Amino acid sequence: MKSGGTRIRRRGLLALALYCAASGAWGGCDDPPGRGVIWTDCDKHEVALRNEDLRGAVLMRSNLQGADLRGARLSEADFSFVDLRGAQLQGARLAGARFGGARLDGADLSEAYLGAARLDRAKLVGVNLSAAKLPDASLYKVDLSGGRLAKAVLTNADLSQSTLSDADLQGSDLSGATLRRATLEDANLAGAVLRKANLEQANLSFADLRGADLRGATLVDATLNETKLDGAQLENARWTDWRRCAPGSVGECR
Repeated sequence: MKSGGTRIRRRGLLALALYCAASGAWGGCDDPPGRGVIWTDCDKHEVALRNEDLRGAVLMRSNLQGADLRGARLSEADFSFVDLRGAQLQGARLAGARFGGARLDGADLSEAYLGAARLDRAKLVGVNLSAAKLPDASLYKVDLSGGRLAKAVLTNADLSQSTLSDADLQGSDLSGATLRRATLEDANLAGAVLRKANLEQANLSFADLRGADLRGATLVDATLNETKLDGAQLENARWTDWRRCAPGSVGECR
């Protein structure tokens, strides 16, 4: 019985190996780029992958510093703990991609699409997300210090406890976004849309919110030291002291 069981296990392992080889479930760093490619722990710095189809690729823990991924199709790709510092991702399609713990400092993701992408705890210091689209994205505890996000779309995104100090968010759309306990000190939010956004306990000291749309937003216990609010629309916003701002409140909660 023991030898029969051993033979059965060996046959099972052989069948699994043949399946994985046929399906590409086991990959190597020298495998050509393609859908579902598996490059884990690989050195791909400055690799040229412009306009490549890498949907569903697994790139965990790889080095992609300075890589050219402009216009690449990367939906559902796994970039967990990948080093993408200085990478070019302009116009890339990254719907549902995962970037947990990744390094994207100085990367260019302008005009990229990151709908429902997960970037929790990623490092994005100085990243360029100008005109990028991140609806429903998760950016919990990310570091976006000094990031460029002018005209970015972050509707319903989760930026809880994130750091956006000195970030440029001019004209961005943060409608329904969660920025609870986020740090936005010295951030430029002039003309930004923050309708129904949750800014509870956020630090907005010295931030520029001139002309911003904060109608229906929640600012309970937020820090507003020297915050510029000239022309900001505050109708129906929940103020720092729990007051509901009256209709016609502009520049101050009345």
